[in-house]
Amino acid sequence: MKRFHLHLSVEDLEQNVRFYSGIFGQPPTVRKDDYAKWMIDDPRINFALSRRGRKTGLDHLGIQAEDKQELEDLQNRFHTAGMPVLEQRETACCYSRSDKHWTVDPQGLAWEAYQTLEGIPVFGEAESTSGDSACCVPSLSLIRPT
Repeated sequence: MKRFHLHLSVEDLEQNVRFYSGIFGQPPTVRKDDYAKWMIDDPRINFALSRRGRKTGLDHLGIQAEDKQELEDLQNRFHTAGMPVLEQRETACCYSRSDKHWTVDPQGLAWEAYQTLEGIPVFGEAESTSGDSACCVPSLSLIRPT
């Protein structure tokens, strides 16, 4: 069963962790110095926060697939939606290695379809000391229509 994914970029991670832990009635499933994630079953959502130096607010939306077939179905839906799709295989970000497909909606909001393959100990393979990536969203110029 797929899970809706929402990722917010925040300035004060601690304040937001306290707030969303109260809203969701549970602490984060994953907690790092710059990142927190709740895997909630009711409602079924993967809700993530990061403090990585990007503009605060909504970073991207997505749908997390549980298996390869669900991810393939989501990829087909992205293509059907009529916008360009960028594929990433075994990419590392948000303390996970995943297969992903990215697109943008007509307003330019990034959408991600992905299957997590495994957890990893770092935010991403290309760790940046500048913290300029909230959650490895590729450059929108790679997926926006020209």
